[in-house]
Amino acid sequence: MAENTDNNNQGKDGKDPKRKVVRVRINFSWFYLLLIFAIGWMLFSQNGTSPAKIEWAEVQSMFKAGDIKEIHFVRNDYKGTVTVKPDRLAKYSSKFPGGEVPSRSPHFNFLVSARFDAEKEFGELNATLPEADQVKIIMENDAKAWVDILEWLIFPLLLVLMWIFMFRGMSRNMGGGAGGGGGIFNVGKSTGKLAEKGTNDVTFKDVAGLYGAKEEVMEIVDFLKNPRKYTALGGKIPKGALLVGPPGTGKTLLAKAVAGEANVPFFSISGSDFVEMFVGVGASRVRDLFKQAKEKAPCIVFIDEIDAEGRARSKNAGFTSNDERENTLNQLLTEMDGFGSNSGVIILAATNRADILDKALMRAGRFDRQIHVDLPELRERLEIFKVHLRGIKLAPGFQIDFLAKQTPGFSGADIANVCNEAALIAARKNKDVVEKQDFLDAIDRIVGGLERKSKIITAEEKNTIAHHEAGHATVSWLLPNANPLLKVTIIPRGQSLGAAWYLPEERQLTTTEQMMDEMAATIGGRVAEEIVNGRISTGALSDLEKLTKQAYAMVTYFGMSEKVGNLSYYDSTGSRDMAFSKPYSEKTAELIDDEVKRLIEQAHATALQVLTENREGFEKLAQLLLEREVVFSEDLENIFGPRKGGVDPNKMLREEA
Repeated sequence: MAENTDNNNQGKDGKDPKRKVVRVRINFSWFYLLLIFAIGWMLFSQNGTSPAKIEWAEVQSMFKAGDIKEIHFVRNDYKGTVTVKPDRLAKYSSKFPGGEVPSRSPHFNFLVSARFDAEKEFGELNATLPEADQVKIIMENDAKAWVDILEWLIFPLLLVLMWIFMFRGMSRNMGGGAGGGGGIFNVGKSTGKLAEKGTNDVTFKDVAGLYGAKEEVMEIVDFLKNPRKYTALGGKIPKGALLVGPPGTGKTLLAKAVAGEANVPFFSISGSDFVEMFVGVGASRVRDLFKQAKEKAPCIVFIDEIDAEGRARSKNAGFTSNDERENTLNQLLTEMDGFGSNSGVIILAATNRADILDKALMRAGRFDRQIHVDLPELRERLEIFKVHLRGIKLAPGFQIDFLAKQTPGFSGADIANVCNEAALIAARKNKDVVEKQDFLDAIDRIVGGLERKSKIITAEEKNTIAHHEAGHATVSWLLPNANPLLKVTIIPRGQSLGAAWYLPEERQLTTTEQMMDEMAATIGGRVAEEIVNGRISTGALSDLEKLTKQAYAMVTYFGMSEKVGNLSYYDSTGSRDMAFSKPYSEKTAELIDDEVKRLIEQAHATALQVLTENREGFEKLAQLLLEREVVFSEDLENIFGPRKGGVDPNKMLREEA
């Protein structure tokens, strides 16, 4: 019965499943400590004072005085040691530092030349002493075999140990991927992280918005689920898809959702992980990554920030090129469309710099498709807010639509930051729920920075800031094509002394009239200072920078100048970034400068006309800012009346309410 019970408890391999296997791990750190201790013990094991050095003449004097007990002489080293009789040792205390006599023998050592005849010298000295007082002489040849071995082995051994220790630490730092462990011998292994089939819980339900991008990648998902549907007709799925878009728009999340939806293994790696300080490591990691991917096929390989290794190769070798990076790119090109077959392996990559990628990487057969992941629109922002507000306690009756309308131009990452910041602000105020004002404060903090109410500002400076911001608000409210003001404040935020929030209309095309009105609103603050103070200040630096860039873009990019004509010097490929010359002549450059100056003067004149004709309302708004520090769009409507043309923020807010 006992045997049957034991057999029943055994597993299929004959082992007891209840028995715990104890694995002994050797910690090499203790070995290093023991080695250091041993070396220290060898160096400092002698207690007391070390033997003092004397000359042969002194040895002769001590010999004749009968003070020496024993002499040990090494012939092939021409070195000897002297042991003094214990009762005679005190007379030589002056030869030792501090008068401390060594407690152990030998007490002295001496060196002689190669012509020293030890037998003759010691024999003659002993002959001068009585037979009872003669000194014991020990002469030998030191083989020094172990010393030679140590001299040859200790240093190389220490180097090997240091090498192993260093690369063990390096392998831990590079670990976490498929080739993380193993030290230097696995430095060429791929560091990509593998999410096995069934372990990725991210699906399209977790990706809000991105309607166009989802439609593009659904075909890839369908192929991974039903490959025969396409191969039966002779079709081939694209080998690679490149996700292009601004930072924070959800490119990485979309790639994870594709793998989760298709329920296939998912390799993820950053483009910078391929580029290493060692020559050839990047190419080796690319080979190893694709080797692992083929073994797991069908699967998805996702390369984030591929521009780190896929940057266009330089034609001027040795000037701007990086041989290691280019070798890595060449290996990636070969793996994606070489002689080998990568059936079932689909490459997804993400970048926000598609313009600098190598053309060979973008051709058909490698990254066949470019999927643009743009900033979310109103409906998409609403869905993103719903995703990020799942775990946040909202006030009863909270309207999420209001947040979507308040955040034009925000990416998915920005929206997630708004939700988190609003929860932190509510917690800081000891609230039980997150309210509408908490979200507005979070948006203000993210856009403008943290309030700095403690910043010392003089009354004159505060008056100038109030009129400056009132100038922006007045011009933007009264010009029909400018972005309407939502809120303006003179409370310092971040690096700015005042800030204005606008509610731009979400449009795909912008006309010349719209750009000119926006430029007039931008320079409205500088014009307001001229009207009120009769002088200008440095407060308009950021306004002038934005104004100048927009004017140059109108002339050189969009062809909105009659004198320059329908010409555009915009380079979408980015190949002119390193050019040493402009794509136009000096005469054209002068014409461009004149046209830019004319556009800015025209915007200045428009702002001056608006503020002059509405001087009373402009002054009233500035005084309201000085009193309340924060003014909203409804206050502007009370002063100037309803906004004409464009977007009316008050009307939008009333509809929301």
